[in-house]
Amino acid sequence: MLTQFKVLSEADGNCVGIERPHGKSPLLVICEHASWTLPEQFGDLGLSEEALKSHIAWDPGALAVARGISTALDATLVFQRFSRLIYDCNRPPESPAAMPEKSEIYAIPGNQNLSAEERRARTEALYLPFHDVVRGLIKDRRGRGQETVIVTVHSFTPVYSGKERTVELGILHDADSRLADLMLAGAVDAPLYKTERNEPYGPQDGVTHTLILHGLSNGLRNVMIEVRNDLISDDAGQGVMADYLKGLLQQSLEA
Repeated sequence: MLTQFKVLSEADGNCVGIERPHGKSPLLVICEHASWTLPEQFGDLGLSEEALKSHIAWDPGALAVARGISTALDATLVFQRFSRLIYDCNRPPESPAAMPEKSEIYAIPGNQNLSAEERRARTEALYLPFHDVVRGLIKDRRGRGQETVIVTVHSFTPVYSGKERTVELGILHDADSRLADLMLAGAVDAPLYKTERNEPYGPQDGVTHTLILHGLSNGLRNVMIEVRNDLISDDAGQGVMADYLKGLLQQSLEA
């Protein structure tokens, strides 16, 4: 059911980006927080430019790392083209975090007191198409006998609520730890980064929605990768991280 609230204009285009749709790798790489771009009708949501380009709006460096993995392994990549401030595609519609009224220290004026119809419009314009694309890719791959392994790529801030984070790379999982276990073992053998399990977030923080929706529900191996964003703030850092993760993933798939 469509609502009277139009979220995306013709100029905005499609909310979902897809690269290498016929990639040969079993990996299906997903980046839900790829962009800080807002649909044109929302302006700046009442936020400063600094806030709009900060971590509250997207995961800096995550798309570049995801692209690096996709390119190196010929893996299909799916990413959301609009900011998580409009809709966080790693949260279900009933979650307050899907369209947050506040993120970290920032109140978000354009998200205050949204009506049920406004929330529904954003869900229909951004969340449903995004996850429908992922579902469609999984179905198509299954139809042609291609295995699918779900990998989501995120980044996190070095300091959160005044507390420094020493972890550099997080390997996250929900109930299915098969792929995460192998990656963590590989990280012990090649300790380029300080790597920890379910840090700086874990299932208790509600961050494994995409893994549950497309991995656990289909019996597919899955993992969520969290990279500290100061390590991927430029091309060099992004390239090193993508290469390292490519190796971990490849080794884990072969195992």
